[in-house]
Amino acid sequence: MSPIRMGRASVKAVSAAELGTRTTELSMALVSGADELDPTHVQGARRVVDKAVERLGIAGEHTVVALAGATGSGKSSLFNALVGADVATIGARRPTTSLPTAAIWGEADASELLDWLGVKERHVVDTSTPRGDGAAAPGPVRVEVAGSLDGLVLLDLPDFDSRELSHRREAERILELVDVFVWVTDPQKYADARLHDEFVSLMSQHDAVTLAVLNQADRLPGEGVRTVGKDLARLLVADGVTGAQVLATSTVTGNGVAELKQRLANAVAGHAASRQRLKADVVGAAARLRSGVADGEADVGAIPRDELDASLARAAGVPIVLDAVARDYRREAFAHTGWLFARWTKGFAADPLRRLRLDRTGGRPPIPVAIDGADVRAVLGRSSIPAPSVSTVSAVDVATRAFVRDASESLPVRWAQTVEDAVDRGEGTLTDALDRAVIGTSLRARRPVWWFTVNIIQWVLGLVALAGLVWYAVLWGFALLQLPRPETPAVGIVPLPLVMLVGGVLLGLGLGVLSRFWARIGARHRRAVVGKRLSESVAAVADEHILVPVDEVLARHRATREHLDAAAG
Repeated sequence: MSPIRMGRASVKAVSAAELGTRTTELSMALVSGADELDPTHVQGARRVVDKAVERLGIAGEHTVVALAGATGSGKSSLFNALVGADVATIGARRPTTSLPTAAIWGEADASELLDWLGVKERHVVDTSTPRGDGAAAPGPVRVEVAGSLDGLVLLDLPDFDSRELSHRREAERILELVDVFVWVTDPQKYADARLHDEFVSLMSQHDAVTLAVLNQADRLPGEGVRTVGKDLARLLVADGVTGAQVLATSTVTGNGVAELKQRLANAVAGHAASRQRLKADVVGAAARLRSGVADGEADVGAIPRDELDASLARAAGVPIVLDAVARDYRREAFAHTGWLFARWTKGFAADPLRRLRLDRTGGRPPIPVAIDGADVRAVLGRSSIPAPSVSTVSAVDVATRAFVRDASESLPVRWAQTVEDAVDRGEGTLTDALDRAVIGTSLRARRPVWWFTVNIIQWVLGLVALAGLVWYAVLWGFALLQLPRPETPAVGIVPLPLVMLVGGVLLGLGLGVLSRFWARIGARHRRAVVGKRLSESVAAVADEHILVPVDEVLARHRATREHLDAAAG
């Protein structure tokens, strides 16, 4: 039951701690997601947060009740009847009320509150001399109620349908700040579209602190009051005011004034209307913002990324680098395991990694001998890997868009656009980051043990062949000088020098050919090892430039959703 309906207040009390928590959650939601939420709703939510903070900071337990209505509804007369004095000006000329007027019950100082409300016209109600019992009288009468009205601040607002724009704006401003709304209408305007569309429906979330009053009920016959009241209640329900009740009043006969005053006394006795209104504002603002947030977010770590990593690897030139790694392995293997007297041909083959300006040991560019454009790139930390082709760049863009689409599939448009804007699809630092990742990846590994073994064997075979050649040269020299020829050992019928020369050469060549076969196998293994390293480096770049920015947006979305849910309860 509303605190201003019949009986004592039974609305669940809203503690200052609960209201503070909800306000804080709403404020944090604005911090985490303000740029992606509807600007109009964000602006309204900020006003709610500011209002809640300011209202909670005002001392006192006052309850602010506003009488709001259209021109000619008689709210000023009703205001005077509730106050028991001619405080508000009443006249035939419209509009009459131009500035809000306040009536204060009790001795507690309400100056700070009224200054915050911006209400200058103030009247302190004298409750010392009651007059009358609420029956018809030529002037305002005092109506006694069960309970105290001390702490009540009653406002008579300008007409919200006034021809004066300033009057309407003043009424709208005050309505955003008060604790309880009393909608005052009359039999002629109770179904007015402006009343329902521009005010009642917009305040429908405050039904716990809202009361509709059908004033000037004396103009209707007996059954007319019930009929019109029921129709007005139906319209209020259509506006979203759940459990709407209508109270019929007449300042001419005094009917209903006492009941209305009693309900205001109940609201004051509960001391809950102000926090109830603020809670309703916070909940309403959170609900409006919540429509711009999805019910969940994608798990970035669970989104397939194989195509993304593959396209980035191609853009980074990984296939070119791996080909160079394989060629470099075969080249180095030949330098250590090839036939000893053919290794000098290695100098005619270009170093494949050096041509790409890639680090051979894991991070330091080679020291150039002559300064040229390639050396400048090396000093600047850039490789000479050919720039990616147009098709490769397009593949990166397609793969990135597909990943972003999967990550933002369930998000509203603003959030999805933020996710897309957060990633780098190659136009920014992504290309440089990929190049640096390749440069910083070690492309070498330990020299295989078999290189050392084969190298020793090749040296032995080479020395044996050389020794056989030298032996033959010595024998030729003896023959040339016609000196006695020394005895030459033989293996069977073949001279030992010939065996040494031919055997060393043939075995060296055969071992070199076999080593080339082994080098191809080793090159494939080295390519796989380095490929894994480069894949990890490229994946790290993808994490930094794509996955992490996307995850940060989704984390903000998650935080915004959780804060809004906490604020709305």
